[in-house]
Formats: sequence, C-alpha cells, structure tokens
Amino acid sequence: MNNAMLWRVLFVCLFLAQPALACRTALILAMDVSQSVDPGEYRLQVDGLAAALRDPEIAEILVRDQVALSVIQWSGVDAQEVSLDWTQMLSQSHVQLFANAVQRLPRAFVMSNTAPAEAMSTALEHFDRGPNCARRVIDMSGDGTPNAGGEVTRFRRLAEREGVTVNGLAIEGLGVAITNFYTRNVITANGFVETARGHRDYARAIRRKVLREISQVLF
Repeated sequence: MNNAMLWRVLFVCLFLAQPALACRTALILAMDVSQSVDPGEYRLQVDGLAAALRDPEIAEILVRDQVALSVIQWSGVDAQEVSLDWTQMLSQSHVQLFANAVQRLPRAFVMSNTAPAEAMSTALEHFDRGPNCARRVIDMSGDGTPNAGGEVTRFRRLAEREGVTVNGLAIEGLGVAITNFYTRNVITANGFVETARGHRDYARAIRRKVLREISQVLF
C-alpha cells in the first residue's frame, strides 16, 4: 500500500470516528502538475500549501467552521487524481495531519499537457462524494493556459448553475497572461484570482487565497 492510500485510509477512519458537524465550506484544492511544472516547482507548491494550512489563523478558521478539504492533482485530458479525499477539519490534529499529508504527496503525473476543463469537470463531480456543506469552492491553481482538452468556460457555467464558486491562483512568469486567462475563462462570477509572481511566490499567494476563501474576507 503506497503512502497516498495509507493517508486515505487514515482520513476515512478519522472521519467515521467523529460525529457529523455543520460544515461551512467544502474546498477542493486543485493543483496543476503539468509538464511546465518542474520537480523543484512541484515541491514549492506542496510545501507552500502545507504551510498555509498550518498557519494559525487559517487553522483556527478551518476547525471553527468544520471546513472539508480535498486535494486534486491535474494535468492532461486523462490526468486527474483525487490525491487526498474529503476530510473535515474537526480539530487541530486533523489540520496537522492533512497538512503533513499534503507535504508528503507524491507527484501524480509528469510530462503531461494542461487541460483545466477536465480538471474542473473532475472537481465538480467530486463534490457528489463529499459532505453536505453550506458553500462549495474549487481552488484552481496553474502556471499555464490550456494546450489540451475541452472548453473551460463550459465548466465555469456549469459551476455557476450548481452554485459552486471557482477561484484561481495564477502562477505567472513575466506579464499577466495566466491571470487574464483565469479571470476571463475559469473563475465564476463570485470568484477571484490571486496572482503569484513565480513558484517562489506561491506560498504567500496560496496562504492569502485560502484565507480569503474560508473567511470570505475581501482583500
């Protein structure tokens, strides 16, 4: 049994051992692991996300609002993986375990294209297997525009019809091409885009983004 499977079993056991509590937000963290992301950049993403979840302000809100988290890694048309299944943050130990699992995640795909439409489709379907929360949010992060797959705006419209918020984290090089793409094609009408100036800025950007998503604070 690999590490990812062990963590899934652990999370299921923890979830079943706890009484069901009100969940304010179900948040899918959808990470781009396409071929434009090199091994060092992948490490910056998982370390940055884990650090954001451990942030005391974020961790407090996650537990207070019984937020449910799940991580999806995505790349090409047939390359989407639910790497960490739904886990409700019922205590600080849940937050720490989930953050540790994020940091240890093996990369799901290498040398694959960028197909955000299929990633959004997978994320929307994944809510069907999650807890019943007051809000449903997809956190789409990526460092490129599509070079494969379907029409992204189709799934943005579907998300809006289903009452799902889609936000974007655009990891830029030079310019704002990815930010513009996420703004015009990915995020829902009630969503927003956070911009990271390269993968080294990802930790700052993902912390700010997650905090805004779970607290609904306007920055």
